[in-house]
Amino acid sequence: MTVGFDISDLRRRMQGAVAALKQELRGLRTGRASASLIEPVHVEAYGQSLPVNQLATISVPEPRMLSIQVWDKAMVSAVDKAIRNSNLGLSPIVEGQVLRIRIPELNEQRRKEMAKVAHKYAEEARIAVRHVRRDGLDLLKKLLKDKALGEDDEKRHEHEIQKVTDEFVAEIDSALSAKESEIMRV
Repeated sequence: MTVGFDISDLRRRMQGAVAALKQELRGLRTGRASASLIEPVHVEAYGQSLPVNQLATISVPEPRMLSIQVWDKAMVSAVDKAIRNSNLGLSPIVEGQVLRIRIPELNEQRRKEMAKVAHKYAEEARIAVRHVRRDGLDLLKKLLKDKALGEDDEKRHEHEIQKVTDEFVAEIDSALSAKESEIMRV
């Protein structure tokens, strides 16, 4: 291990980009109800922006239905508004403190749009991984310039960084293809 260079830090940062991608992909609607569909929705409540799951219990009583039990009666309209404005294409039905959301069947055009969104998310994750790679390579160049690292070590670390980058890009591609097949499944 060279002083100043830590491949595990780069690996951790790349893993963060992959984790963010997986979180965003979970929020993409596939025609089936899932509590994770609502997770990215934030509600303006109590003077701050909170995720829905911190204000309510989300359950899936039927394959095409979400049920959101809001704990505070005063927050029902805020949760309803946040879901409607979330660009998920969902329209909750309010029944007291419970919001019911029917998940409509996805048509072919909507499936293709979702696949495009998934591709956009994946490309953003690839870019984030490449930025981490660039940071690592810049650090190696700096260490070489400062004579804290030899040329052989620099080349070895460059190959190591590229190998880790390829590993994470493959993981991103794998997550994308899994989500794409889930979206396009009829």
